[in-house]
Amino acid sequence: MHDVLIAFLGVFAGLFPIVNPLGMAPIFLRLTHGSSHAVRARLAWRIAAASFVLMTVSLFVGAYILAFFGLTISAVQIGGGLVVMAAGWRLLQQGSNASEREEQATGPDEEVMMDRAFFPLTMPLTVGPGSISVAITLGTRGSNADYSGWVAAGALLAVIAVSTTIYLSYRFAGWILHYLGRTGTDVFMRLSAFILLCLGAQILISGVSGLPIFAGR
Repeated sequence: MHDVLIAFLGVFAGLFPIVNPLGMAPIFLRLTHGSSHAVRARLAWRIAAASFVLMTVSLFVGAYILAFFGLTISAVQIGGGLVVMAAGWRLLQQGSNASEREEQATGPDEEVMMDRAFFPLTMPLTVGPGSISVAITLGTRGSNADYSGWVAAGALLAVIAVSTTIYLSYRFAGWILHYLGRTGTDVFMRLSAFILLCLGAQILISGVSGLPIFAGR
């Protein structure tokens, strides 16, 4: 039981801050603007399920996948950081005039929104390159410490807990609209988009600094 608790706390503490489902809820609202509560609920479930799969695969076999393709964590961070930065920039520019806001008021249809459940809503906005690299790092450390049996169970429970917080944060993100109002929500979403842009830049910087040419300095 002690091994389960240690593994749970280690994986949860490593993944939860970087996934940051509470902080990503406004981004989810922005990208699902105009969708019904039922559509957002279905999306929240699909994103949580896909996030669970991504984090589990990254945790237990991610290092082997990267080795198979000859990739490094730095490469994942650089590529993913660029994608996150691009997403953050688009969100900052979104709805910059009245015509765009009127067009977005109806929102895309349900089928289109469901097609976006994995990309970009799950990858890279929810479980992005930062989360994947952390999961791979945790998995590598765990494999060196006999990542099996009860220890693996504790790690899996941590992934389930993080996925649950993703679902709850996105499922009830609409409450933010109610309490903040239109102006407050717009300000909050733009601030979150800017933070997302900065997060992408930080992931990119981390990837570049991890390159062999810089790692030795």
